[in-house]
Amino acid sequence: MKKLTIAAALAAATMLASPACAGDNEGKIQVKLLGTGVLPDGKITNVNSIAPTLATNPVFAAPQSFASDNVVPTVAIEYFFSPNVSLETICCTTKHHVNGSGSLAGTNLVNDVLIVPATFTLKYHLPLGAIKPYVGAGPAVFLMLDSKPGVTATALGVTRAKLSTEIGVAVQAGVDVPLGDSGFGITLDAKKYWINTTAKFYAGTTNVLETKHKLDPWVLSGGVSYRF
Repeated sequence: MKKLTIAAALAAATMLASPACAGDNEGKIQVKLLGTGVLPDGKITNVNSIAPTLATNPVFAAPQSFASDNVVPTVAIEYFFSPNVSLETICCTTKHHVNGSGSLAGTNLVNDVLIVPATFTLKYHLPLGAIKPYVGAGPAVFLMLDSKPGVTATALGVTRAKLSTEIGVAVQAGVDVPLGDSGFGITLDAKKYWINTTAKFYAGTTNVLETKHKLDPWVLSGGVSYRF
């Protein structure tokens, strides 16, 4: 225990004695703090199953839906393998509602859908001088952490709603603009995702409705960056 305590003290002293990382416009790591608009589609692409009691309800004659937009803070972390090639991941959670359209117009189907859009993109930065435009692409996983049946679904006897976690792809384009030689900059970014989810609605333990939805959101971001 004494040896561990001494080792921990030495490690802490070393960290405190080390100078802070200085900004570097050509550094290996870039961190971005962004404001992000998440603009999903949410429409129904297929009704997989429906209970007979719901199928005879006129509101399901031509059912359709859409998902609400949201604006959230986002952190992006990027590692540069070379001046022109990097790998980026983003961290955020975003919350949405799913409402009805078509014969379901005016209805509220699902509330508080909490999503973590885990995304990794391999990016290529165009060698065009100080201003650095880029393009990228990579895999994404939309982790569905929570959801609740909406007012309309509850009135129809639904007690629980669950959306499936799914894998998709994303492409992106954007630009980084350094502010002098300090490592600080401003950044603009746009991502387009292709990803679906399946919504299951339960009355107790019985699955009374199952629908497939196209999410395919646009994710638009702007903010500040720091490279070191």
